[in-house]
Formats: sequence, C-alpha cells, structure tokens
Amino acid sequence: MGNLLKAMGFWMWGLIVIGLSVSLVSVSYRMFAISRSHDLSASSQSSAGSPNAEAALPPTLFSGNNEKARPEPKGTNISASREPAVNREPAVSRVIAKEISAAQKAMQTGQWPEALKNLEAAGLNAPLSAYDTKTIEDFRGFSYVRLNNLKAAQKAYEAALSTGAYKEEELVILFRALFQLAATNQQPAKAIEYGEKAYDVGALKSNDLLIMSQIYYQQKDCKNSAVWGDKAITSFREEGVAPKEVLYQIKLQCASDAGDTAGVIAALYDLVRLTNKTSYWNNLIRLERQDERDDHNLLMIYRVMYDTNAMQADTDYIEMAQLLGDAGLPGEAQIVLEKALRSGLVKDEHRERLTRLLNGMTTRAETDRFKAYAATMQDRKYPDDAYVALGRSLIAQNQAAEGKNAFAQLRTLPNISPRVLRLWNLYADTRPEVRSASL
Repeated sequence: MGNLLKAMGFWMWGLIVIGLSVSLVSVSYRMFAISRSHDLSASSQSSAGSPNAEAALPPTLFSGNNEKARPEPKGTNISASREPAVNREPAVSRVIAKEISAAQKAMQTGQWPEALKNLEAAGLNAPLSAYDTKTIEDFRGFSYVRLNNLKAAQKAYEAALSTGAYKEEELVILFRALFQLAATNQQPAKAIEYGEKAYDVGALKSNDLLIMSQIYYQQKDCKNSAVWGDKAITSFREEGVAPKEVLYQIKLQCASDAGDTAGVIAALYDLVRLTNKTSYWNNLIRLERQDERDDHNLLMIYRVMYDTNAMQADTDYIEMAQLLGDAGLPGEAQIVLEKALRSGLVKDEHRERLTRLLNGMTTRAETDRFKAYAATMQDRKYPDDAYVALGRSLIAQNQAAEGKNAFAQLRTLPNISPRVLRLWNLYADTRPEVRSASL
C-alpha cells in the first residue's frame, strides 16, 4: 500500500504545481482591474495654492470587488467640495497640495511616470503629516500597479500602512491588496501575514482562500493548508461555484505524503465527483481493491473500473474475465476480453494467454449478455448483481436516469459491501444527467 501511495504522489505533485502557478499568475492580472474602482478626478479643493486644499480621497484597491469597500456618502462626490463635518476626511497640508493636484491630473490621463515624478516631489516637502505620507504612498502604490511594478507597489502600500492613517474600513481593502501583492511577489511569509489580517476583517474571497491554502502547502504545512483549503471549498460552494480541483489535489498529496490511505481515498472520491477524470478513477479503484478478498465484491469493483474506462493494464482485463468466468458469466467475460484486444494495452507476453481465454469464453457464452441475465438474476445468490446489471444495461442504452434508479436500489440490500456500495454510488453520480440520491 505504501508503495502505491508513493507512486501516486509523483504524478500528483506536477498537477499541484501547475494549479498553483495558474492561481498566482491570475493575481497580477486582477491587479490591473483595480483602476475601475478609483476616482482620480482633480478636486477643486486640491488645486494648488488653495488655503483649504484637500486631496481627493486616496484610491482604494479592489473596492469594486469587495462588499466592505468604503461607500461614498449619498449625495456627494469625491471631486466635490465638502462642508466641514465632525467625521470629515483629513486634508493634506498646503506644502504638498500643488504636487498632489498635479499627480492626480497625470493619473487621470494615464501618465503614470509623470504622476510618480510629482509624488516624489511631494515627498521632499516638509513638514509632512501622517496623512500626507499616507496619501503620497497610496497614490504611488496605485501608480506602480498600473506600471506593473508590483514589488514597488507593495513597498509603497506598506509605507502607507505604516503611517497609521488608514481608517478601519480602508484597511479591509488594503490588507487584501497587500496579500495579493505579496503572493504575486513570492513572499510567502508576508502573504500569510497579510492574508490572515485580511481574513480577520472579512476581505478574502474564494480564490484568495485557495491561494492561502497553496502558500501553506508550498511551505510544507499541510495542516494549515487543509484549514484554508476547507475555508476555500466552503466559500466556493456558498457562491454556487464548484471548488477548484487543486484544493483536492493538495489534500490528496498531503495524505499520500503522510501515508494516510483513508485520506487519499477520501480525496480521490472528491476529485472523481468534481472531475470524473479517468486517472482519478483508476487510482481510486486500485486502492479500493487492494484489501478486497471476496471474489464477488472484487468483480463488482472491476465492473466499476471497466465502465469508467479506468482500466490501464491488460492484467486488469484478464483478471476481470477470469472472475466473470468463475461466476458463470462467460458472455460478459467475452465482451471484456474483446475490448482488451481493441484497447492496444495487451502486451506481447500476455497476448497468447488472453486469446486462449477469449476463445474459451466465447465457446461458453450465451447469446444474451446483459438483459436476460439481469431479468433472471433475482434468483441467484447475489441480489446486488440484478440491480447492477440492470443499471449498467440502462446506462449503456443512454437511459441514465433509469440506470441511476436501479443503482439506488442497492442501498436496500442488508449485506452489500460498503466499499462496493460507495463505488457504484460514485459511478451513478458521475453519469451525465441529474445526480442520483445519495446511496
């Protein structure tokens, strides 16, 4: 069993790396979309020389995608003059009003180097209040994002954060931005720090939670990776979206590394339900059959493997055919062996044996292979055969709903193998129509 888990781990690692790369690269693309959430119009109160100069509010990252983004007061506009109020926004001081106004105008027209030049000039003035520094660095961070200099953007936003001049509702958005910047800039420790802060204030979205899980996984911390992975899965489901495959791949890899067979099987069940991929079916059934000693149950497992096209070795076909022959079902064995010959999987050293077995089964085979056998199976020793045969026959005739109903009857049998029941339930749930009731 341990060797099988290790073998599975080799191919799974590559899949996780690919999934991680896609997720992190997408962060940098999302960063460019934040310009939609900014109002960079030069306000009348921020014009040069005005004794009451006040800059427009610094741009807030990701406000268009965050429910907790700072709302604009009703009936007002960032670029409009405001009457004095108790909770009025702080104003930048006169010493930087001219440069901030020029920077805003440059940002309006997409002249990001010019904006940075004016912000640099603003920073040379003195004395600067905490709000002055925050405004300069916040605008600088946004400009660097637009120039795709994400390391400089992160540094600027961190400088802005250090001033302590952000309001609580602004931090909701800032922490998420810093988390995504740190993740994109491959700074895992900082990404985790900002990610945890962003989560505490409710700022992280489903994909952010996924990235947190991946970052912990990269740090070889499977425990925390699983915690954040479960949060991501819950979040995706609450949004009505299927969880990302990589979340379960991480669970699979961590369980495999730990030699946790039950954890590997559970992850494979989740991956099959999510993707219905042959590779996951193959590995799941290989594990499920390892400890099965009852020939009837083993034959049932092989049937699932056969029907999901998960057989990848000629020996699987041969063993299944032999079990079918022992069960008095040479017609079904003939079908299996004929498919083996068509599959291109038969090795030269096994071809003679398989051909001899096929000839023997053909001689014994009855004309009707599934339907008549399904109709008379109720009187046989194994009543589960009847439901399975009927379900397989119906699905083969593209009657998936009726086939699923036949499989659903398996749950009424008192002595059916739990392993066999789980696999047929999974098979029924991955057919291309509405999912069956849980068995």
